Amino acid sequence: MLHRLRAQALTFPLTGRRSERAALGAHAAAARAGRGTAVLISGPSGSGKTRFLEEFRAEETARRTTVLHATCTRDTTPYGALRTLLATLDPAHDGEAPPQPAAHPARAALAPGSGAPAHQVLHALHRLVAHLMTDRPLALVLDDAGHCDEASLRGLEYLLRRARRLPLLVVLAHGTGSAPATRTALTELTTRHAAATVRLGPLTDDDTAALVRHAFTAPADPSFAPLLAAAAGGNPRILTRVLRTLHAEGTAPDAAGAHRAEEICTALTAPYVRRVLAGRPAWTRDVATAAAVLGDAAPDHVAALAGVAPALAATALAELCDAGLLTPGALHFTTEATRAAVLATLEPPALTRLRTKAALLLDDAGRPAREVADQVLLLPGPLAPWMAATLREAADRAAGDGAHKAAAGYLHRLLDAEPDDVSVRAELARLRAGFSPTEALPLLEEALTQATCVRTRAVIAAQYGLTCLAVRRGPAATTVLTGTLHALREHLGPQAGPADRELTAHLESVLLLAATAERTTLATARRHAATTPAPHGDTPAQRQQLAMLATLTALDGRHADRAVDQARRALRTPGGAPGGWAPLAAALPLALADETDDALDALEKVLSYAQECGEPRVYAQVLTARALILHRTGALPDAMTDARTATGLVAEEPRCARMSEPVIALATVLADRGEADRAEQLLAGLDARSLKRSVMEHPLHLMARAQARRGLGDHEGALDLLLACGDFLAGSGVGNPVLHPWWLHAVCLLSGMDRTDEARRIAEAAQEPARAWGTARALGLAGLARGATTPGEEGLALLTEAVTTLAGSPARADHARATHLLGKALLAAGDQRGAREHLRTAVALARQCGALALARAARSRLLAAGGRMGKITGSRTDMLTRTERKVAGLAGLGASNREIAEALFVTVRTVEMHLTSAYRKLAVGDRAGLAAVLWPALPGGATPSPARDALRAAR
Repeated sequence: MLHRLRAQALTFPLTGRRSERAALGAHAAAARAGRGTAVLISGPSGSGKTRFLEEFRAEETARRTTVLHATCTRDTTPYGALRTLLATLDPAHDGEAPPQPAAHPARAALAPGSGAPAHQVLHALHRLVAHLMTDRPLALVLDDAGHCDEASLRGLEYLLRRARRLPLLVVLAHGTGSAPATRTALTELTTRHAAATVRLGPLTDDDTAALVRHAFTAPADPSFAPLLAAAAGGNPRILTRVLRTLHAEGTAPDAAGAHRAEEICTALTAPYVRRVLAGRPAWTRDVATAAAVLGDAAPDHVAALAGVAPALAATALAELCDAGLLTPGALHFTTEATRAAVLATLEPPALTRLRTKAALLLDDAGRPAREVADQVLLLPGPLAPWMAATLREAADRAAGDGAHKAAAGYLHRLLDAEPDDVSVRAELARLRAGFSPTEALPLLEEALTQATCVRTRAVIAAQYGLTCLAVRRGPAATTVLTGTLHALREHLGPQAGPADRELTAHLESVLLLAATAERTTLATARRHAATTPAPHGDTPAQRQQLAMLATLTALDGRHADRAVDQARRALRTPGGAPGGWAPLAAALPLALADETDDALDALEKVLSYAQECGEPRVYAQVLTARALILHRTGALPDAMTDARTATGLVAEEPRCARMSEPVIALATVLADRGEADRAEQLLAGLDARSLKRSVMEHPLHLMARAQARRGLGDHEGALDLLLACGDFLAGSGVGNPVLHPWWLHAVCLLSGMDRTDEARRIAEAAQEPARAWGTARALGLAGLARGATTPGEEGLALLTEAVTTLAGSPARADHARATHLLGKALLAAGDQRGAREHLRTAVALARQCGALALARAARSRLLAAGGRMGKITGSRTDMLTRTERKVAGLAGLGASNREIAEALFVTVRTVEMHLTSAYRKLAVGDRAGLAAVLWPALPGGATPSPARDALRAAR
């Protein structure tokens, strides 16, 4: 249902313009205290002066101040404004007004045609005002004082001269957009009596939001008020008219409504700008158009472009500020609509000449290339040679500053003028690939068609391959890269120089990267890897080759030592430089080979580089890779943090669009933390069809879905997904058993479903790949699968060996899982004591990892074995026994072991035992660590009173 405006008239909430109201209130308080005061309220047309005065009058009336008010017109009849003021003494206007006869002498003297001399009129007026101030203060309020007749202004000045110790306040409101009809009289009054000035600037964003809330019956979209404020420039009149128009149209205050509001603001702004400029001298209009063309330029540049003297330009700029076109204290227009309206006063040929003159002026003045290029961008037709050179320089500067969109804009204009320039097209495509890969691909394809030099074509093909990866077009990239690489090798021959060898290595590395991404091209990557000798790794391209060779070796799953050697050589960069995307590719084989620290160090280098260079897509990729590695090691809280950050980038940053892996990583962690429903919701939002060819993402997606299904109790559905993952990996030729250990999860599911024969077949099939890869994790998982499918003492021995093996690996979560399965098997064999020991350890290990689902399952079996343990929640202290919690609490407060022993009536040795156990379970190393875990949310290091009382008793 559309949001509807309230039926009542749109008015500003009384909470707006707090600072201006406070300033005027301070002057009113001074007047009420007996000091005659004058205040000038100024602001451009539409700034809300009338509404501001209405609120002020209401406030002063509530304070028992007599308020006389009038709005001046262009009537220059002497004393016309004062007569209007006295008219408000009529009881019809104010039930508490003084008796009307007191105003008779003044009214008679002020009457048109009375013929009374000026001194008699002023004396009568003073007597009336003195009479009105007998009982309470008096406020005389004149709106549109710029139209006030001179005689009335001189009468007010006369009153102020005789009210230095009287409670009189004179408030004059004057629009800054037009010159006063009686400039001299108004200036004398305000200067002679040191009138304070309260300037009504644009409404703040908060004021605009308050107006929107007041106008609409239902909450507006969060983006509506900020966009409306920017479009209207904070002008109250425009804001009110926009809201009324939206109401008449039935437009809702949402994102679409904000767009419509911008259109209305533009339509309302143009007539006002034309009226302001129409009443100004020609040189003022020239300054206005020069300022609109130059934007935030220096005043001397505006003067030079307008062709007027600097002093005259300064006067014109001040008038434009007073009129509300320019922001005071700056040389930029209040809104883009205002600037566009000023430029619209020029005919297109005249505007083109002015922009050309502006570009030359800025270039001659030595301004930065981007300032000059911003003018050139808007010029139609062909470009002069110096303009083309300026656009190239501006693009280089913008790209160096990380402003890729701006750089692409300069190159796009250059390409319009020079469509046959392959280098410009290729560079434009490279820049666009960073924020819109889909738009970059056609440019690269055109550049490949245009390129006649084989080396140029190779450079473009490499960029094409990297861009295709972002939009899941690996096969297309593989085809182009294969053909280009063949042509390059034929052209160069065996005697290629160092630069050509580096170009060839770069093209080969990109080919390996693109071909490895999808199932249909993975065989192509393997063939190229088999025929490519491993390079030394002396150059960036060679390191990229080594990283991809390490990845392919790891996917093959048979030579862990070779994969580690290749990956480490890929990371040997001079000076610690990140070395392109090589560290990101090298991290995977290192992690699969249990070299976790090296993998994380490699990712940290790329992460720092991505932060410094403003590469959100690379940043998200690295965070996702780190989240997956941390998940493998059992550091689920840290993995959760990285996955959430990466997922947030995917949702907010256009350059991260089409990235699915961060969402899959987050769902994987959530499922292991016992939040299967949230994991399933995340995965349901992905386009599963687009992932089905991906060697990395599709199996990961299937595994995450299986974990979520299992957590929701759908074991059959989970099993189907795990088997599909195994079929995909086998069909792709991926033989590494620890990349996606679907087989272990399938074995555990089948064992729990009493389908032991099927479980045993899968477990047996996994033994050879695990021995071939040979890492502690691979061997431990393989032993775990065999133990889970082997009955009796032999099975227990296999499970015990698996626990020992995994304890020596970085896979802490797998160690916890193995310990849980051993405890479960012991419980089934009737060894309740042994079961309790291992199940309690499993809970502790799983809780340290943050694997809450596993911790809860182990606790359930611990209770079945006769053990005792509180419920598993999100707190790390769940794994502590009651005594351990007491001991840890006192230790965290700084109590010594002896003090704790005396407080709890136990031996020091017992305290040491419980404290050691608490350290191990909470994964901390000292008393400060205990305090941080036990009371993380208490401010200022506060501790619960029972703990303080216990410590006090101990001492």
